[in-house]
Amino acid sequence: MSLIRRNPAHEMTKWGHEFPAFRGFESLRRDMNRMFDEFFRGDISVEESFFNRDWLPAVDIAENNNEYIIKAELPGLQKDDVKISIENNILTIRGERKNEQEKKETNYHRIERSYGMFERSFAVPGTVKTSEIDAQFKDGILTLTLPKAEETKPKMIDVKVK
Repeated sequence: MSLIRRNPAHEMTKWGHEFPAFRGFESLRRDMNRMFDEFFRGDISVEESFFNRDWLPAVDIAENNNEYIIKAELPGLQKDDVKISIENNILTIRGERKNEQEKKETNYHRIERSYGMFERSFAVPGTVKTSEIDAQFKDGILTLTLPKAEETKPKMIDVKVK
């Protein structure tokens, strides 16, 4: 016999599929998880609340020896919908995803996609060559490459044994 760890979230997911009355609870659970994830990641500043902003794109930040790489998920946007600026070592990505609902006679039963303005700001180390920042936008993914200055890159020094 093997022991299996109990996962209440998994049980809730099962209920949503087995009992149609519980499907709304699954949506509520996802929304609550997203809200707490955003709060504890620090995505919400003092001036913002969960209710006065429209949406917030997910962002990954990575680093290697030569550069920092920022990737932002911006589905449904075009490159002209996104503006990138850097001022006082603060990199800001802002834009707007417009609502596509144009037909007045269409009755929507459910709308889950978020629309509206967004803004994400990140502190950039002073060791980044801000004049050489590169931005690429492909398939709804914005990729920013922030090259490091030469003096901050790791250097290998050969040690000679006598």
